[in-house]
Amino acid sequence: MEGVRVLEVAQFTYVPSAGAVLADWGADVIKVEHAEKGDAQRGIVKVFSQNVGSEGSTFSPMMDGPNRGKRSIGLALEKPEAKRVLHELIRTSDVFLTNFLPSARAKLGIEVDDVRAVNPDIIYAAGTGFGHSGPEADKGGYDSTAFWARGGSADSATPPEAEFLTQQPVGAYGDNIGGMTIAAGISAALFARAQGHGAATVDISLVGVGAWATQMNVNLALMAGGPLPKMNRLATRASNPLTGVYETSDGRWLSLSMLQPGRYWPEFCEKAGRPELATDERFDSAQKLMANAAAVSDIVAEIIASRTKDEWVAAFEDMEGQWSVVQNTYELGHDRSLRAIGQIAEVVDAEGVTRELVGTPVQFNREAPELTRGPLFAEHTDEILRELGIGDEELINLKIAGAVT
Repeated sequence: MEGVRVLEVAQFTYVPSAGAVLADWGADVIKVEHAEKGDAQRGIVKVFSQNVGSEGSTFSPMMDGPNRGKRSIGLALEKPEAKRVLHELIRTSDVFLTNFLPSARAKLGIEVDDVRAVNPDIIYAAGTGFGHSGPEADKGGYDSTAFWARGGSADSATPPEAEFLTQQPVGAYGDNIGGMTIAAGISAALFARAQGHGAATVDISLVGVGAWATQMNVNLALMAGGPLPKMNRLATRASNPLTGVYETSDGRWLSLSMLQPGRYWPEFCEKAGRPELATDERFDSAQKLMANAAAVSDIVAEIIASRTKDEWVAAFEDMEGQWSVVQNTYELGHDRSLRAIGQIAEVVDAEGVTRELVGTPVQFNREAPELTRGPLFAEHTDEILRELGIGDEELINLKIAGAVT
């Protein structure tokens, strides 16, 4: 993306995370923040009872994650004096990226027609909650509502007869999936423009991303003519005992997903220290394993419950069958496969301290990403304005007028 400039008028994580992906890929992403308030996400100090930053440091994973690699300009779009700056930024950009609601975009003069009047060749990308048009086009949404609840995942993840609805597992879950989707759409639009097909608009909704994530079950439900039956965590063992989750002796979980039980059963028995089960006449073929799945599942559960998670990791080290430890987020941050390819990447914060962030999952030429921190509020205002040809006197006048900060 070197040579591509992205003008981002967005806040929180959905859509800014798309800008972070493009910045990871080399684009020059200019983040427009309100001249007084900045990105509203900067005001959040706690999530899930966890501080989003640490005392004496400007580094915040909540801001640096979806904003790394960008430059920030403080610009009051509602002030007439800011229009020239906005238009110069639009004129020199390849992509305009926003998640402002249509009513706010119209008020600030950043709707599609407004932006295209300044730069007809710009890619216009908008992330919405519920679609670019239709009855809910001006309705706001977060991933917890539009993606998780409305998009089918919450209901699908909640077991039957559960006392509580299963909540979104981590913060910004749908936002980051949506951000990667937006980045892909922008990339396709840039490619189309380079092929002479003009500048496209790119629209992505959180509910649409949610529907795409759950599409297999949505498609099955549409074919069935109604919602699919709810299944509990043991249901997948009903026909294949080498699928599903099993608890270890220390309260951890292993996820088995060996879709060819006949092929993997002998090796599993060997690795589990029960080789005699492979030749047991009740279980010595795929047909018998599936016919006796309930009994075999009980045996597998008893076997897994006899050792700790770490003991099973060692025992299953080179097993061909597909399985995984159910990792927590801290363990994922230290995942050996991610670290081997550099996807847990170092970044130096504003105070010179080396931190770590998850890099985007797409790598080019098998090279690890090189990340830079997210910008401080309005950190690059003067630098960007000077690039636009605005001299010191005009810059001071803009600041006096409150148009920039």
